[in-house]
Amino acid sequence: MGNKLKDITVLVSACAYQFMPGLADCLKNNGERNIRIVGTDMNYDETVLQMVDVFYQVPRAKDPAYCDIVLDICKKEKVDIILPTMSAELIPLLENRKKFEDAGICLSISNRESIEITNNKLNFYRFMKDNGLPMVDFYRVHNVEEMKEAFQKLDYPNRAVCVKALESSGSRGIRIIDPARSRFDILFNEKPNSFYISYDELIEILSEKDEMPEMVAMEALPGEEFSVDLVADNGEVLYMCARQSNTIVASIPQVATLFEEKKAYEICKEVVRLLKLDGNADFDFRYDREGNPILMEVNPRIAATMAIFKAGGMNLPYLRVKQLLKEELPECKIKYGIRMVRRYTDMFTENV
Repeated sequence: MGNKLKDITVLVSACAYQFMPGLADCLKNNGERNIRIVGTDMNYDETVLQMVDVFYQVPRAKDPAYCDIVLDICKKEKVDIILPTMSAELIPLLENRKKFEDAGICLSISNRESIEITNNKLNFYRFMKDNGLPMVDFYRVHNVEEMKEAFQKLDYPNRAVCVKALESSGSRGIRIIDPARSRFDILFNEKPNSFYISYDELIEILSEKDEMPEMVAMEALPGEEFSVDLVADNGEVLYMCARQSNTIVASIPQVATLFEEKKAYEICKEVVRLLKLDGNADFDFRYDREGNPILMEVNPRIAATMAIFKAGGMNLPYLRVKQLLKEELPECKIKYGIRMVRRYTDMFTENV
């Protein structure tokens, strides 16, 4: 298919991360237009230039100058759309939205309430409970003593427990404490990035410092993990598909399969409606003991595993681009059963 629509420029943040080859393919090989990609990241890496057209090093999203620096880049490069990929940058960008819009730049970002609820795990679990949506028991934890009390309430050691830092991403601050798991087997049969830890190890680690980040303790669900990725339009789901996370390393699926999960789809539709969520989002589920899908987390942004959806007939990042440009959106027929295997590739630069 030749280029029928006008060329545009899209800025992608955190572009030095390992998801970028797949995301770049989704944008570049869209079948309709040329898309020039401006990449930004905290770390300079010349190999990124093999995936983007131009690259800029930027400070952390929490830096007060972050948004102004990104805005200057957008003006210089004539950026049409910003696709954020980090949870930490969503609120800063939202607070500066008018500056970007005044410069003619579209931000792919949802509303404040949806971001503040989904970016904080406790806020999100309370939202689920308050709206009668399925959710396991959970307890807010400020210190080691409260952690011990939460474990008792969760019937540990009869049941496994999962602990999470309230504001974190990329599986940081998450551990599973399951007395049925053998530490010997974990040592010799699992990769070093295993989430499993013993109760004694957890308490010892948390006791190292006088203060600890706020956490939540909850039942660790025994079922398989999967995700539903979607594009929403201010409370209405436009596109949606589930993927099994068959193998996960450092929170990113290395093997995944597209499948249909109607119960999870209904939960996603209700959450999107209640939060009036807009744009790309990633809904992380686990099955409980009865095989029911329980929504554990929502990332109101593009997730790492986008290439599989493009292969399955639903190019979610590019569909969001078309939505922001107010173009006619196509019907997509999903090829359920598509399987992705992520393998390493080598990238080189002459600079030492």
